[in-house]
Amino acid sequence: MQLLSKHKIVQKMNKMGSERTPFVFIIDFKGETGYIIPQNELIDSPIVCQFPNFKNELKFQNAIVSNIHFEPKTISQEEYLKIFNSVHQEICYGNSYLLNLTFATPIGENLPLESIYNQAKAPYKILFDNQFLCYSPESFVKIKDNQIFSYPMKGTIDASLPNAQQQLLDNKKELYEHYTIVDLIRNDLSMVSERVEVTLFRFFDTIKTQTGAILQTISEIKGKLPEKWHQKVGDIIMTLLPAGSISGAPKKKTIEIILENETTDRGFYTGVTGFFDGQTLDSCVMIRFIKQDEQGNCFYHSGGGITALSHGIDEYQELIAKIYVPIS
Repeated sequence: MQLLSKHKIVQKMNKMGSERTPFVFIIDFKGETGYIIPQNELIDSPIVCQFPNFKNELKFQNAIVSNIHFEPKTISQEEYLKIFNSVHQEICYGNSYLLNLTFATPIGENLPLESIYNQAKAPYKILFDNQFLCYSPESFVKIKDNQIFSYPMKGTIDASLPNAQQQLLDNKKELYEHYTIVDLIRNDLSMVSERVEVTLFRFFDTIKTQTGAILQTISEIKGKLPEKWHQKVGDIIMTLLPAGSISGAPKKKTIEIILENETTDRGFYTGVTGFFDGQTLDSCVMIRFIKQDEQGNCFYHSGGGITALSHGIDEYQELIAKIYVPIS
């Protein structure tokens, strides 16, 4: 299985799309490298995945179920606030309106990634050769019947808090963040489709975790694609990268600030993965992400959106709250 450059990714996706050949794609955060794997080659690949319209899990039928225990060694609050203040200042200067700030947290050694994969409840899951595991709740784009849909997820709260839904709806920072990302995604979709509109705004999703439930708000945005979109499926996906919900707005300058301030390279974290079945496409943003290095050290990548209304302590707590496995 060959790691492809951006040009090769687009070329191969367009070719297989034109031929209506089913494939899985995995592309890194920057949209610079990735893998395109035909469905008929997945059985011999180091990839196990589950998407809403496809799964490749035969090799995991007898996987052992074991206890999942993280030992997070979170960045100190002092160090977090130093970096938070740096990006917050950029926002106050007007260089960004929304910036997704992320960190890699050590969570242990040689964790049972196969077992975590089996037990995690999420619409999108992928385990790549014990190098990384993702169990994502967030769709990137879906394409069906010549329509493209996106579902940005912005706004999080502990579901056990009193009147949690209303607290989240009334939070000005979360509302501003959601408005900003919806506007960004609407503009992104306008680059590849026509008649773009917001069809659902700030509906709720509940995610169960090993430490309790959280609520998140989501919106639906859709646009109209040309009938022969399959022939340009690679161009469509690459035009939309990096994903707006995990970068920020304006996208180009915000990514520059991210790269200057984040302490680790994201790699495939917050990249995208998905499945094209020959007629439709479904994909996700690779959040809720565990990376394992060659020595067996495991790191959980998490973060949150920063705006002018953000408070450092609150954002630090959200970074920690997102280190979880969704188990019901």
